[in-house]
Amino acid sequence: MYKYDGLVVHQSHDDEGIIEVVDKLDERALHFGSSARQSSMQISAPDRLHSLYARAMMAGLLFHDKPNHVLMIGLGGGTIAKFLLRQFAECQLKIVEFRSSVLKVARSHFGLPFDPRMKIKIGCGAQHVLQQSRSQDGLYDWIMIDAYDHAGMATEVSSELFFDNCHTLLAKDGMLVINLWGTDKDLFKQVCWNIGRVFGWRMLFLPVRGRGNIIGFAFGEAFPKPSMKALLEKANQLEQQYQLEFPTFMQDFKRNNSTAINRIINK
Repeated sequence: MYKYDGLVVHQSHDDEGIIEVVDKLDERALHFGSSARQSSMQISAPDRLHSLYARAMMAGLLFHDKPNHVLMIGLGGGTIAKFLLRQFAECQLKIVEFRSSVLKVARSHFGLPFDPRMKIKIGCGAQHVLQQSRSQDGLYDWIMIDAYDHAGMATEVSSELFFDNCHTLLAKDGMLVINLWGTDKDLFKQVCWNIGRVFGWRMLFLPVRGRGNIIGFAFGEAFPKPSMKALLEKANQLEQQYQLEFPTFMQDFKRNNSTAINRIINK
């Protein structure tokens, strides 16, 4: 069967709806019953970060290059999880994914490995951070949020309470990274307001070129403020190390954060 201009290699249903995996030439994509791609992978290079928004989320390495303790809300195809496990030997991943069917497909069709450094919980990400934040704090260097269904971003992971709980679980020098959908302007504005209030407006945004995604970065109150010169030098180094477009990310940070950037970066 052909759909979304490609060959459907997997189709299943759960209580949340349809899950489809579609191959087109050398690309494999995960869909939740619509043409929007939830994850994508290059079939001939399955460990490479292929999706543009996933690559942009890793722009966080410019600011925090040792993600040793990471909480991920939303798994998708698991491409970011694979990248972190492969590139960072000390990285410990805690992943909360709402749908067990998504985990099964990430294993069967996107090569998500079994790794003792990665713990996966099936459940609600908002409920997880609420419960964990009641008894613990400062657990994570990075918190990464990529929680979407066929209709858009889940409301449970966009509230001020959710970000407040994330803030509790984040180390004071840590960083929150979130995949936002810029075309839903009302929701985008509300989420930005919620994050800004919780994080004291220590935040930057990175629009993904050619896509509707906008990646948000929020920083803990003790986050060390880097210089622009140091970041530009680091971008070149990271590009060589990971084959990701870090100099372009820096250009877009400067272009799209004209006022906020001074709260995060020293000139």
